[in-house]
Amino acid sequence: MVDNPRSRKLADRIKVIVAQMIDTRIKDPRLGFMTVTDVRVTGDLQNASVFYTVYGSDEEREGTAAALKSATGLIRSEVGKQTGIRLTPTLEFHLDSVPDTAANLDAALIEARKRDAELEALRAGARYAGDEDPYKKPREDDESE
Repeated sequence: MVDNPRSRKLADRIKVIVAQMIDTRIKDPRLGFMTVTDVRVTGDLQNASVFYTVYGSDEEREGTAAALKSATGLIRSEVGKQTGIRLTPTLEFHLDSVPDTAANLDAALIEARKRDAELEALRAGARYAGDEDPYKKPREDDESE
């Protein structure tokens, strides 16, 4: 996926068109509560990858994927009409894993904070096993000599 200005502009336009189509014209009951998160268009403007998230269960995600697959032709024809480019890019829908990854990272950070707090509690009552500073210091020469 090349990020040149023309493909980026087309990707932004496709994102708006797809979101409007899903909101107003696609009436599939399998379609869950979804958000179009990103669109990436290849440098030759032939392929567009549409990333989306679905809020809900795995069942709702599968239903939404099936609904999008069946509506791809309608959405693509509308993209062609509204963009006016010579060749309409093929659309591929991909479930965006960013929310799941973010949830996993949040859980890992919470666990790390909990372990840090436990370690800090253990350190509070800790004492040195030997001298506080076990390293030998160089002898200071007497100035009286």
